[in-house]
Amino acid sequence: MSARPHIVLRDADREDAAALVALWTECLEASHDEGSEAFTQQSLWREPGVAEAASALELALSRPDKRIIVALIDGEIIGATVCDISTLTPITLTRILIVTEIQVSPRFRRRSVASTLLSAAASHGEDHNCEIVVAAIPVHSREPHRYLTKIGFNQIAVVRAIQASKLRSRLTTRATNSRDTGKLIAVRRTLRRRQGQPRSAKPRP
Repeated sequence: MSARPHIVLRDADREDAAALVALWTECLEASHDEGSEAFTQQSLWREPGVAEAASALELALSRPDKRIIVALIDGEIIGATVCDISTLTPITLTRILIVTEIQVSPRFRRRSVASTLLSAAASHGEDHNCEIVVAAIPVHSREPHRYLTKIGFNQIAVVRAIQASKLRSRLTTRATNSRDTGKLIAVRRTLRRRQGQPRSAKPRP
């Protein structure tokens, strides 16, 4: 039996942008055959360019309550997870650690990469006096769900998502009782956003 590969953990940095884009894309492509729920997640995904990813990493890592941990084998980033320090509710001081984006390359699954990342995240939470650890993972990821349940995680919430333009259109439709009016307003807002034109701006003569 071959020896288990040595996993190295470190904090992500801006220079990891290209490797992390490749990791996210690889993990998403591996979920193509996991049903309609996987398709829903894929429809919300837009692969960023390296420059955008680098800027996003820089922004995320500038926040003192956020940490991105990457796992490497032989110098290659093959896993990552994101840690956020928050409070249980806006009106309590009970600290919680929110673990999201537990990504592991399909080529390196079943090699304790996820558990190694999760262990590092738990230590990070303990260092910041977090009383509760919350893990948020895609609903279609059956194996991670089974693993988290096996080690003691309980379901406490349901996270739903919708594109902002669709949400605004549907809310406007309900308020005006007109589907066409809602769609028209959503289209106008989308065009303004793409053109970078403020709502109050007037065209030049």
